[in-house]
Parts: sequence; structure tokens; C-alpha cells
Amino acid sequence: MTRILGAILAGGRSSRFGSDKALAAFDGRALIDHVVDAVAPQVDALIVVGRDHAGLQGVPDRPAPDLGPLGGIAAALHHACAHGFSHVLTVPCDTPFVPRDLHRRLSAVGPAAFLPELPVVGLWPVDANPTLHAMLRGPGSRSVRAFADWIGAEPITAGVEIANVNTPGDLARLAVQRD
Repeated sequence: MTRILGAILAGGRSSRFGSDKALAAFDGRALIDHVVDAVAPQVDALIVVGRDHAGLQGVPDRPAPDLGPLGGIAAALHHACAHGFSHVLTVPCDTPFVPRDLHRRLSAVGPAAFLPELPVVGLWPVDANPTLHAMLRGPGSRSVRAFADWIGAEPITAGVEIANVNTPGDLARLAVQRD
């Protein structure tokens, strides 16, 4: 049976943003709350990786903090393995316009799929967990794209665009685009 764990990655330092961007206000609500609302209906359970957030289970990065997005994906895959999930849908906390059918679009491509423009948005099978942990222990690249290539994840080449927020200017542009 396919059971999907949603994982909102929220462990970054927000250095380009200058403050905690997960809690930055957009349309009167925190960015992370927009992501929660979009992802929760698409998955069987939802966690936040790298922090605590009201009403959701927080999971620390794995195997250690400060490994970037791969540490968040590793934590989510580990949690999914321990709790009987088959896949993890990962989305960063700074993407307020997550499509309401993101999981369907990713799973239509294959058991492992990602957005090439924003590779942290992906669907990852739990059987990739040992591969990711080996990659994190090794000397090679620690990019999400390298992980995706290593496990044969398929890129979605059309139909899904997700804007993410890295700076206050990005947030201001999104607000203008929304109006």
C-alpha cells in the first residue's frame, strides 16, 4: 500500500532573508502555513523538518544539523521508514504557491520525481534512505540534484512551477504578482 509522508523542510538559516522566513507574513499568514494548507490534503501525515511548528510533529535534520536540504530529506526518509510510509513528498517552507495536485503530478512521472528548477520539491521512495545516508557519509556532492540523479529520480519537465522566497524582495514580488 502506498502511504505518503509529507515533509516541510524548514531547517535553513534564512541568511539571505535576514530573519526567520518560515514565519514571514504573506497574505496575513506565515509562509509555512500556506505550505501546510497546500500539502496536508495530499499526504497521509505531515511533519516539519528542522524546527517545531504548531500542531505538527517536528523532526531534526539527520544525521546531523547544517547539512542543508539533504539533511532534511534524510530525516524525512528515516522518519518515513520508521513509521511505515512508502514515499516522502518534500516541499520547502518558503513556497506559498504549492499546487494542490503536486503529489499527483510527481507520482505520474515515476516512484521518484523532482522539480529540476527547485529540486528540494520531490517525491522520494523510502528505499532510497540507505543510498542517501551513504551519500551524506561519502566525499562526493551533497546536492539534492546529485541525490536525485543517483537514485534515478525523474525530473518533471513541464507543468509545475513553484516560486520560492529567498529574500524580502522575493516576498514583495510575490505579493505584487498575487494582486
